[in-house]
Amino acid sequence: MSRRLRIDVFFDFICPWCLIGKRQLEHAQVQFRSRQPDVQITTVWHGVQLLPQLPVEGEPFADFYRQRLGNADAVAMRQAQVQQAAKAVGVSIDFSRIGTMPNTADAHRLLERVSVLGNPARRDALFERLFAAYFQKGEDLGCRETLLAIARSCGIEAEAVADCLKGDASPFDGFPGGASGVPSFQFDRRMTMVGAQPAEALLGAMSEALKESARERQSI
Repeated sequence: MSRRLRIDVFFDFICPWCLIGKRQLEHAQVQFRSRQPDVQITTVWHGVQLLPQLPVEGEPFADFYRQRLGNADAVAMRQAQVQQAAKAVGVSIDFSRIGTMPNTADAHRLLERVSVLGNPARRDALFERLFAAYFQKGEDLGCRETLLAIARSCGIEAEAVADCLKGDASPFDGFPGGASGVPSFQFDRRMTMVGAQPAEALLGAMSEALKESARERQSI
């Protein structure tokens, strides 16, 4: 009988560690499938709006991080750390192109709508495109027209998603209960890991969650 493993991931598009964590999870899943090909993995992504207080037009990216970290040197050190971690998992991040720290409510609403429309390939393409738009192209994920253009580039009709883009900075509700931090990985709704964990750690958690599920079934 086929076994199942559910992975819930909580993320925001403006968090570079979420993109890095996504790649780490993908690496872990490749290894897991090679070892346990009979297990069916379902990965469910939940948007978490980290900065719901941002205005619809966002804030200047450089100013935001200087205020958060204190000075330009601290910002440069943090960005170098992130870029090094990203490079290790094959991700390119170009902070020099990012002009705006955006309000991500509509970006999350867009991905949620496309997920509901039921075309996994287009959903996955949109997911990747939204991350690339921000971290590689410096596009404003708070801009309605930008989001519609991104959707169209993934083969999604603008008419199917336009009404979900409110453009009023109203918060994205997301998953009930949310998560204490992002990225956050929940395995079979029993084990949780927070942060861009190494693929080896995620692989271990996947295996342990599967074992716990098996033990529970045997005890019933």
